[in-house]
Amino acid sequence: MIRRKLSLDESEPRALAYLMAACAFMFVAQLPSVSRRVSLADPDRWAGDPGAYQQALQPALGGALLATMIFWPLILYALAALGQMILRVLRQRVSGYEMRIALFWGLLSAAPIALLAGLTAGFVGQGIELTVVGVLWLLAVMWFVATGVRVARRQRIEETV
Repeated sequence: MIRRKLSLDESEPRALAYLMAACAFMFVAQLPSVSRRVSLADPDRWAGDPGAYQQALQPALGGALLATMIFWPLILYALAALGQMILRVLRQRVSGYEMRIALFWGLLSAAPIALLAGLTAGFVGQGIELTVVGVLWLLAVMWFVATGVRVARRQRIEETV
């Protein structure tokens, strides 16, 4: 799948769409955790006034939305640039666009595990279960990104031959 994505003409709007879709999934993955954190903050107050829970939940959701849809894309663009610079130092010929596609598509491809991590955080809370799922998500992202970079390098080598 990544081979086909990388063989298409360069389109920054496409890369941004992959990134924003991945960030949207990450936001949805945070919802159970945010809800759990707010509900455990003052359970006696929520039992007496259900509207208070909604009032407390809305700013927490707004903060999660701001972080996920505004700050994370900026951080991920910087991470893609850093990865491309590291590859350049290692004499691996991968363009910035190819690195962005590999990273953003990798995040989008690992979104189901991020959703599982969100459910685990929401229903189980902090613990070994959440750590295991988080590590699985991180390994999946790293594998997808490494695969994307490897495919991009091979395509570049095939183009020069």
